Formats: sequence, C-alpha cells, structure tokens
Amino acid sequence: MADLPTHTIVFEILTRLPAKDVGRSKSVCKQWYALLSTQDFVKIHCSRSVVSSNQRVLLIDDLTCSVRPIISNNNDYGPSSTVTFPFHHQNNDVSILSHLNGLLCVFLNHTYELLLWNPTTTAFKRLSTPDSHGFYINNLDAIGLYVDADDDYKVLHIKRRSGVLGVYVYSREVDSWRNIPFITRQEYLSPHFNWSAGTFCGGTLYFTVCECWIGGTNVVICFDVNSEQFKEISFPPVPSNGMVQGVLVNVKNVLHMFASTGMFEMTIDLWTLQGDYWIKVLSCPPIPPISLSLWCDITHYVTNGNWFVMTKLGKLFTIEMDMKPFECFYPVSWFRGFKGAVFVQTIVSPSI
Repeated sequence: MADLPTHTIVFEILTRLPAKDVGRSKSVCKQWYALLSTQDFVKIHCSRSVVSSNQRVLLIDDLTCSVRPIISNNNDYGPSSTVTFPFHHQNNDVSILSHLNGLLCVFLNHTYELLLWNPTTTAFKRLSTPDSHGFYINNLDAIGLYVDADDDYKVLHIKRRSGVLGVYVYSREVDSWRNIPFITRQEYLSPHFNWSAGTFCGGTLYFTVCECWIGGTNVVICFDVNSEQFKEISFPPVPSNGMVQGVLVNVKNVLHMFASTGMFEMTIDLWTLQGDYWIKVLSCPPIPPISLSLWCDITHYVTNGNWFVMTKLGKLFTIEMDMKPFECFYPVSWFRGFKGAVFVQTIVSPSI
C-alpha cells in the first residue's frame, strides 16, 4: 500500500479508532504498522481519546484486576473485563499513584519499585535503577505524572528521607533520572505533613501539603513542568477548626479543589483556581457524622448535573447542581474496597 500522508482521510479515520482497534490495525500491513507507531499519530490519537465517554474504571483487589466502562446515564458501571498484570507481583501488591493519558504510574509494595503501565496495551516500563532511583516509600514520597512542551512524558518523584528532601525527574525520552533543586520550608519535610499525588493541569503539577492534625497548616505546592520551578500558593480560605482535606481535580484543563472541613459534621466546598487565588463555585449541605476512616476514602463523582459523594462502602448522598455537568470522575487511591483509578484508553507507550 502506498505511503499514507498524515492528512489523508485514512489517517483521520485511524486516529479516531478505539485504542484496541489501533493495536489490531497494526497487523494490516507494514505501512500501517509504521504509521500507527509514529509519535505524531500517537499524539493526535491521544488528543481524540481523552473524552469522558472513553473513561474506564480500573479496580484492583488481592487476586484480580478488572476494567469497567462508566455508564453516565445511570451513574453505574458496564460489564467488567479482566486484566492480567504483565509484570510479576504478589497479592495486594500493586498501588496506583498517578494517571495521565492512559498511562498509570504504579508501585509494587513488596519491592517499592515504580513502573509506568498502560493497561490497554499491557506495555509497561520499570523506572527503578541500580543507583536507587525509582523506589517509592508510601506516606513519605509524592509522585506526579506529566507531559512537557516537547511531548516528553515525565515522572516527578519527591522523596522525604530523615528530614532531607530530594526531587528527581524521570524522562521517558532519555530513559533516565536526574535531580532538580527544590527549596521549601523545613517543616514540610516532616512526616506530620501529608503530600498528595500530583494533579497535572495547564502545564503545572499541583500537590496539596496538609498537616495531619486539627488547625494545622495546609498549602498547595505548584511545579511548572517547563521551567521546572516550584512555588507555594495558599489553600482555599476554609475553616480550620476541624479536619481539612483537599482533593484536586483537573476539569477541562481548569484546576478545581473539593475542600472538606469539619469534625462531627463535614462540609464540602468546590473551589476553582484563578491565577493564584481560589474562587468558591458551590457548597453542599453538611454530611452526617461518619468515621474518619471512611472520610479519608471519599470519592467525588460529578456527572449530568448531579454531584455524588461516596465512600468505599457506597453512596452517601446526591446533590443536584444548578450548573453545567462537569462529566468528571475523580477517585482517591482506595475506592469501594478496591485499589483503582479512572483512566482513558489510549495507545501512549510507557517507553520510546
């Protein structure tokens, strides 16, 4: 078959195929295989795949891993399909740290190794090295997955070790780690502060840094992925007379935060970031008292004008919103008794 220019009708059709169909199409002929493997094709296909209808929920328990489509009409899941891990693991061993454009950054609890994994194509890449890069310690480290202006997928790894902070960037393009400077307040290095996973939005990775007691300090650390500069911005102005939790969400490339506060009654406000300042979008009624262990597992689900606030044991309540639907689904790490994530099915590779 003749060479296919990138602007032919065939190219346009192929970039709109589901990810698994692209994989099957590679076997049609050598020309198609070469075309579908180019970075230009992958980039355009990914941009057309990142839509709410292409979202999938990946759930992990001790023995199995399954993927389910989201049915937004009735806020439920479609039939599940089993996914086999392509790497060696033990029971209850795989934890998901971050996800972007179909790639998941995961770590193995028994070896502490970091991996990039595309559950749609099953391709994966180990990020650990003999010189101790790419090893993650839960509750001390923080991870952010992002793509820079040169379309290089990268992992930011923030390490806290005995009061010493190390910040490292892994590049998919050059397949190596390097250290970058980051000077921050010494108290943020303490284990009393909890760092969230990074949320990538508008060329910046955002981390919440929250002190683990009532009335503690809460800030947001921002990392510009192109200049590789850090800065600190304030938390939304929420009451500090109870537990405070901030969950960051990228909604159509605008950063939002579900900020929850309280002790015996919890309230949730939705904020959006404009510049370096937070603007309140809406508030919800107080949530009846629930145990702290459940509260830490809350998942926020917004679709079709309804806002669902759930724990891993089930839905708490529904709020009808007088605003356009976000078509956004954001889970925390532990989800309904499983470990999981929401991702889009793409052909983005964890390695070049």
